[in-house]
Amino acid sequence: MVCQIPKGKVATYGQIARVAGNPRWARVVGYALHNNPAPGVIPCHRVVNREGKVADSFAFGGGDIQRQMLEREGVVFETDGHIDLNRYGWQSSKL
Repeated sequence: MVCQIPKGKVATYGQIARVAGNPRWARVVGYALHNNPAPGVIPCHRVVNREGKVADSFAFGGGDIQRQMLEREGVVFETDGHIDLNRYGWQSSKL
């Protein structure tokens, strides 16, 4: 599911958990993405928390790296550091 998130869009851990079959698995999704075996293939940087904030413990260099990766894709952050999920949130038919 994460591989389907297009450049310039994000999904939340909870959205991915719902698609995986259990809306309570948001932490499990975070753990799985933190251990992403293929970071160049699985775009885990496009998954953010329910507030639209990046993970401070982003597996590949911290929240600053995740933010930079999203900004390179055109995602704009608000002054308080969150992403407007209404604007940048991915609305797949599966989510």
